[in-house]
Amino acid sequence: MRLLECEAKEILNKYQIVTPSGSAVASVGKLDVKPPLILKAQVPIGGRGKSGGILEASTNKEAKIKIEQLLSTWVRGYKSHKILMEEKLDIDREFFMAITYDTVAKAPLAIFSGEGGVDIEALAEREPEKVNRELFSLRSRLPEYRAREIISETGLSGRLLLGLGNILSRLANIFADYDATLAEINPLALTRDGQLVALDCHLEIDDDALFRHQELAKLAETENRFQSERSMTEFERKAAEIDQLDHRGVAGRVIEFDGSMGLIIGGGGASLTAFDAVQSHGGKPANYCEIGGNPSVLKVKELTRLLLSKPNVQKIAVIMNVVSNTRVDLVARGIVKGILEAGKNPAKTVAAFRVPGAWEEEGFQILSKYGVEFLDRTVSIDDAARIAVEKANTLS
Repeated sequence: MRLLECEAKEILNKYQIVTPSGSAVASVGKLDVKPPLILKAQVPIGGRGKSGGILEASTNKEAKIKIEQLLSTWVRGYKSHKILMEEKLDIDREFFMAITYDTVAKAPLAIFSGEGGVDIEALAEREPEKVNRELFSLRSRLPEYRAREIISETGLSGRLLLGLGNILSRLANIFADYDATLAEINPLALTRDGQLVALDCHLEIDDDALFRHQELAKLAETENRFQSERSMTEFERKAAEIDQLDHRGVAGRVIEFDGSMGLIIGGGGASLTAFDAVQSHGGKPANYCEIGGNPSVLKVKELTRLLLSKPNVQKIAVIMNVVSNTRVDLVARGIVKGILEAGKNPAKTVAAFRVPGAWEEEGFQILSKYGVEFLDRTVSIDDAARIAVEKANTLS
């Protein structure tokens, strides 16, 4: 779940991270912030500035006109139902800081740069000395002294280093306390009067942890947070219901397409890799999907049945990266049960099964019993996609 900027800043304020004075408004009324103002459309996506979602106003009259404009403007596929109205500050310098999760190291990662408001990946590639990345322990958090060490690597010192270290440490606490997958402040501004202020904040919460944060779960269910050009299809709603059958793992985050090959894919960025690979080999996906975190047999079975309920889907491809947190045998069992309950033959329905990882031998035994060929880790994701497309085009 991605929080809107105004929602994320409420959390920053709870942790005593300063944000600009302002308020979120749903209509043009009495303005409680004195101009000049920065007006921001509240939509769950970045790149608002380049898409007309952030405007400036120097008078109250101009602010009211531009608030109405933003409330009626589509910003990268979304229409805002709230506009964040904030004081415009006199900025001396901008910084970038973020906490995210390194899936390879299986640990949180702190990122800091002395340059904010930029594409951090491009900056790191162009001038790596300006961006410092450091892993830390989620259990011990990120104490201020450690945060200062990370920041000092970029050449900062003195009182500024102390202030930045304090904010980075608190951002790490937010990341841990709210089960976030990303907590980012960009830019963090140093004003002319020496104050550090979070001008923008990006906070994403792990959907599977929302049950621990009921106030955020209620926000996620609120219909009037924003409007999307694309509404959820009935197929996607059913998939989401499957994902809620129990708390174990992910199996049901689906985007529907018009193709004929059902996809059950996952393993970090491998889901996008597999989807693109199927398309590059001429396949037409019926869906994009995420699966992982050791979903139950029930969830995998119901997802398989749902995919096969589409009249144009006769074959499915099961392709994942090497997984340590998902049992291959449970995935295999769910796939087979779903196919059988759909009244189909597993050997003729599975175009490719490539899920190397924990309990893979047991999983392969289950597949062999039903005549399903399995692809081990020596077969790349790209080759698995190619095999799936070829079989879908030749098998009856």
